Amino acid sequence: MHNAIPLSTEVPTRDLLRLLRTQPDILGEAEGVLPESVLWRCYCELRRRGESDVAQHFLRSVRVLHRRRSTRGTDIPSVDVDPDEHKLVDDPMLSELWRAYKRCICSQRTGPASRLLRDIEAQITRH
Repeated sequence: MHNAIPLSTEVPTRDLLRLLRTQPDILGEAEGVLPESVLWRCYCELRRRGESDVAQHFLRSVRVLHRRRSTRGTDIPSVDVDPDEHKLVDDPMLSELWRAYKRCICSQRTGPASRLLRDIEAQITRH
């Protein structure tokens, strides 16, 4: 894991779930890190642990963040400090969708990112 993102396999499941459910503005614990990256890492770790309902919480939180990014008045980090985090899942399609989504939000292209988010949701709910 990237040093700037405070998440490891030693974090208790309940803490990861809490982090996944928190309001996105609370995710500023890792200064300058994309809050979506924190959510993605929580999702990947909880998915690895076999937690149920993790996809629902992840998608809800990412949608909230996406709506905030779309308003343009928010100060949310937009620099990707870990461009390889998409490789945390074994689903190649989901991996590529996440990578494309992050590229869009980093370049503040929320329209295309919105379409990618729908594709991510469809891919996640397929499994």
